[in-house]
Amino acid sequence: MNNMHLDHLSFAAGPEGLVGTSERLSDLLGAPFHDGGFHPRFGTRNRILPLADGQYLEVVEVLDHPAAEKAPFGQAVRARSEMGGGWLGWVVAVDDLAPVEERIGRGAVEGSRNLPDGGRLEWQQIGVKGLQADPQLPFFVRWLSSRASHPSVGGKDIELLKLEIAGDRDRVNDWLGGEADKILHDVEISWIAPNGQPGLVAAVFSTPNGEVRI
Repeated sequence: MNNMHLDHLSFAAGPEGLVGTSERLSDLLGAPFHDGGFHPRFGTRNRILPLADGQYLEVVEVLDHPAAEKAPFGQAVRARSEMGGGWLGWVVAVDDLAPVEERIGRGAVEGSRNLPDGGRLEWQQIGVKGLQADPQLPFFVRWLSSRASHPSVGGKDIELLKLEIAGDRDRVNDWLGGEADKILHDVEISWIAPNGQPGLVAAVFSTPNGEVRI
């Protein structure tokens, strides 16, 4: 069985930039983000907030870098930031990308992040083009680096409780290979009829500041 779970949420930096956006979210959530490093293949960089249950929240910013023009992820971040920033999407981790590759009809791409301490995280991902075409859809990652280096390590004070998604549950379930119930049993999803573009509208967290909706 291909183990799947909600891995992280991605938030595109707004006009105030990566640091300003992450500081604004930090004030709301009651915990600091830390420098996540640079994605050389995507032309982006991020800041990370570990969450409970093996999940994390990233704020991501596109850079003036050649990779950002070519990589779908860099393109997606740039487009969302140019709209003022906000929720880019949600990401599902899987043990085996082969069934996803077969279903989508494309191969996964290599991803990596150069960490501030000189280390390196590596993974494979697929589905960002799906996100670009239909922002309600998650994309998929398979971590190659050890679980001990996963960005969620150390997260315990903040828990993701709920996602609000403008979209169609059946469409997302098809994208997930009919596995939505297995993947999303640990977080509530409120499906909202799209009024405009579909996508992740809001996330609700349990925090030291109480329940917070962003």
